Amino acid sequence: MPAPLPSADDFLKGDFGLDELAAHWSATAARWPMSGEAMRGADARAQRVGVTGERLMEEAGIAVAAAARALLVTAERPAQAPILVLAGPGNNGGDGSVAARHLAASGLRVILLLVTTGGAPTTPDARRNWERLANTPVERLHAAGERDVHLLLAGVEKAALVIDALLGSGVSGPLREPIRSAVDLVLRARASGVPVLAVDTPTAVDLTSGEQSDPVVLADVTVTFHRPKLGHVTPGVSDLLGRVLVAPIGIPAQADPEA
Repeated sequence: MPAPLPSADDFLKGDFGLDELAAHWSATAARWPMSGEAMRGADARAQRVGVTGERLMEEAGIAVAAAARALLVTAERPAQAPILVLAGPGNNGGDGSVAARHLAASGLRVILLLVTTGGAPTTPDARRNWERLANTPVERLHAAGERDVHLLLAGVEKAALVIDALLGSGVSGPLREPIRSAVDLVLRARASGVPVLAVDTPTAVDLTSGEQSDPVVLADVTVTFHRPKLGHVTPGVSDLLGRVLVAPIGIPAQADPEA
């Protein structure tokens, strides 16, 4: 039987590790893989039948927070160390903002760094969730350029966990600043033993083809949504993803008949 949506899931209120969470979401993980384009279509159709983008983002962010807590337990990370969320300007970063809010509400210390040349997220739902953090314990920071990233993230090796919510899919050509520097710092943190959780896909692994840009995040855990992704099952990509979890977020059957 499929797990309930994250916002209504009593299981996620308890203590659990990655094995338990993977088993809990096993029905979602068993679905047929889909492309990134098909996922975007399912998302759009869900909104046309009444499931708002804000609702989908809330469910995704709660799922990311649950995966983060499970990774902290399994990796035996120090509870007092901060969780660092790196958020890009789009909806992937919006998922990260929601996750940051829920992690802080559970009593964890959370720092969210918005990595973008602009002053705010670029999509309405991501902007709304970034602004909601103003009334929470989450420490919000902004990096508009390479220098900002390095100044703000000095000591990243001391983080309990890094959440990569920079880009939700691949990009064409090398990464640009300040995203490139943020990825370099994720890699530095991981090399120092800090676990990395990727939201939807590691930056920048394409959800459909599995192709990567340079540099690319190496994740310990990737949490994706609704169905597995074709790019995650292509040869040679598994080492970048780590363990893959697939969370339900409430896309109805009529929005994705193949699910």
